[in-house]
Amino acid sequence: MLRIVALLDFGLFRQPRVFFGEGKLFQLPALIGEFGSKVLLVTGAKSFRQSEDFSLLLERLSTESFWFRQYTVSGEPSPEIVDHAVADYGNTGIDVVVAIGGGSVIDAGKAISAMLMKKEPVELYIEGLPGYRAHDGSKVPFVAVPTTSGTGSEATNNAVISKVGWSGYKRSLRHPAFIPEAVLIDPKLMLDMPGWLTVSSGMDALTQLIEAFVSPFGSPYVDAVALSGLECFSRSFIPACQAETRDIDARSGMAYAALMSGIALVNAGLGIVHGFASSIGGFVDIPHGVLCATLLGSATMENMVQLREKGCDPNRFLAKYAQVGRVLCSDPSLDDEESCFALLKKLDAWENELKFPKLGVYGVEEKDIDGIVSRTRSKSNPVALDDESMKKILKQRL
Repeated sequence: MLRIVALLDFGLFRQPRVFFGEGKLFQLPALIGEFGSKVLLVTGAKSFRQSEDFSLLLERLSTESFWFRQYTVSGEPSPEIVDHAVADYGNTGIDVVVAIGGGSVIDAGKAISAMLMKKEPVELYIEGLPGYRAHDGSKVPFVAVPTTSGTGSEATNNAVISKVGWSGYKRSLRHPAFIPEAVLIDPKLMLDMPGWLTVSSGMDALTQLIEAFVSPFGSPYVDAVALSGLECFSRSFIPACQAETRDIDARSGMAYAALMSGIALVNAGLGIVHGFASSIGGFVDIPHGVLCATLLGSATMENMVQLREKGCDPNRFLAKYAQVGRVLCSDPSLDDEESCFALLKKLDAWENELKFPKLGVYGVEEKDIDGIVSRTRSKSNPVALDDESMKKILKQRL
């Protein structure tokens, strides 16, 4: 036992207070009241704003004498979206920012809460940009209410900001303090998600669970969290993807899997699929979950090939992929080689059954591959991939 303890070496980020369950949305006014009376509500442009729940929430906030303003986010957050919100509300004494929506809305709310006290352009603090400054973590308290099941942003310490174009980027505003103070996860808010969004957001969660689980920076804690999320995902994904499903159990399972993916990724990092998400996502306008869905199978296969050929400690990581295969295929009897093969077959079957679009649909061409690969980094991948390996992954999904 002493030797095992001596070999462990890891750290953990704090996690937000989590309120999980059907109907939790209406605990929001009481939670807001813990921070003050002035609230900025950040929402998406359509789905939740058009719901009865939104009207009821606004009525409750008005009845309980909260001062609130609404800010609408359409699409993935750009620096302009964040800067505009800061310009509008930076001098209003906001006590708490609440983001209600998908991952893009939560990232926008997280970034706004981080920049309201700075009152400077957010690009000054985005990792990897010229003149980058480290943020000191000062912010307005932030509460996340996800309405999709995918990004896990409700549990992470970064907000992804995008500017699309050949000189564009998809990078993070990051600090440990940016993890939300609290999260309300109400699966009822996810019952009306369209099928395509359930598929793409679900595949984002799956990608994060797998990549965190096989990360060289993982830990027993990350393993337990990721496996718990994978088990829920395996039971819930296909039922949740059925057309017009209103299965609250399936939606709850997917919401839980997404939350676990966020907790896992913030403590272990992510692999090559999310490396591509940064380089491709800054180049063309492609939904993040779609990119994860279309690349996960080919990236997993190439990782396995390279682990066998030149990987450091390949048996460790191949055994982990095998463990994922046994969970997703619901077959604990498979040995490691059988399970790795079964995992690839499962990912390929979902790719065909759920019709994941290819990169070419969004304008990526073969001539773009060299440039994409030159900008792709992934230090948390289980094996170092050379340029030819990365090109192979992309060409399979053109």
